[in-house]
Amino acid sequence: MARRKTFAGGAHPDEHKELAEHSAIRRLPAPGQVKVALCQHLGAPSTPTVKKGDKVSRGQEIGSQNGFISLPTHSPVNGTVVAVEDAPLPHRRTGLVVVIDTESEDGGQVYEPWPDFSAHSPAEMIERLRAAGVCGMGGASFPTYVKLSPPPGKKIDTLILNGAECEPYLTADHRLMIEKPSDVVLGLQILAHALCAKKVFIGIEANKPDAIAAFHRLGVEVAELRVKYPQGAEKQLIKATTGREVPVGGLPLDVGVVVQNVGTAASAAEAVRDGTPSLRRITTVSGGGVRTPANYDVCIGTSFADLIEASGGYLDDACRLIAGGPMMGIAQFTDAVPVTKGTSGVVVLTTREARSLDETACIRCGKCVDSCPMHLVPCAIATAAEHGNWHESEHYGALACIACGTCSFVCPSQRFLVHYIKRAQEAIRALPRAKEA
Repeated sequence: MARRKTFAGGAHPDEHKELAEHSAIRRLPAPGQVKVALCQHLGAPSTPTVKKGDKVSRGQEIGSQNGFISLPTHSPVNGTVVAVEDAPLPHRRTGLVVVIDTESEDGGQVYEPWPDFSAHSPAEMIERLRAAGVCGMGGASFPTYVKLSPPPGKKIDTLILNGAECEPYLTADHRLMIEKPSDVVLGLQILAHALCAKKVFIGIEANKPDAIAAFHRLGVEVAELRVKYPQGAEKQLIKATTGREVPVGGLPLDVGVVVQNVGTAASAAEAVRDGTPSLRRITTVSGGGVRTPANYDVCIGTSFADLIEASGGYLDDACRLIAGGPMMGIAQFTDAVPVTKGTSGVVVLTTREARSLDETACIRCGKCVDSCPMHLVPCAIATAAEHGNWHESEHYGALACIACGTCSFVCPSQRFLVHYIKRAQEAIRALPRAKEA
């Protein structure tokens, strides 16, 4: 067997995949009311194009694109708009949502199906993915069409599909890969066609042998990855599989690579083959605090509360609700937030799983340095940030941090390292800069 690929650094948190990895994807019908966020993607939120009282159809654009790094937003249901209002969101405190009373999910407004994608040019493919609102479904939610539109002079020769899913508890990508591998492969072919990429493969951690076998049967090259966190981080995946190192402050396209999530590929397949905009996604509900962990095919705009109810409700010792996984996810103050395109999982932790931390002084052990996948000195960045020394934090490389949480996980002093570094990043970006001559 070939040696499993990996990167330097990282950590080995308990996986807890067994809670949901054998749960087949269950399609949930749209709830009686959906709250569709207008800022589901990285970049500028879309601009609402509907108002209270409007009738909307499934697939209809309800938010127009607002700039290059932005996307249109579509209604996932047929129904009536009852409000366009500010509401809590899973990835930010609040944002505009279009509230729709659901009438049905049948039919609706879609694009012309393209059963043979090769009959269309790369430019047509990119435009279809833009119009369909396809964005990264691994968590970052970056507009897919932007990734497929490198600036002049940036030649992309390699496309990597990310099937690592290294976050504890999450199994949505795993189930997608073993239940719908043909959709993922079609999406891979579509994305490669749009990029004119010559080298394509899927990176999958070794703890998913059934997914690896599924793609081998379909004749797709698989890079088998060592089980380690954050194996699925974009720059670490590129280093592990190609040996190329994305420069500090750079992007994958700087080394001729584009990385897309397997869920994004499946969404691209639906947009091109079926003409369906991005209206649903596969989401894991897991953790020791929920009665029945499971994987769902869920309508965008469904509330976390509805997902928890579908999983049998909270257990008595549930104490923390997280959008995403426990390493990089965001703790929620309410379960009234809606599912967005980036909601890869909803994790409910118990008091035992989400232990309270008592932060103590740094003991200079160096564990955060050894484990940092970006080769930073997290303790130095965090100490400077703790005292408001933003320039010093920047000097130590705060802006290169990917906020994976590895340093906080391994710290024996239980320091809130990621918290301090994120605070430094916000402050550094707000610093006044000298104008270029």
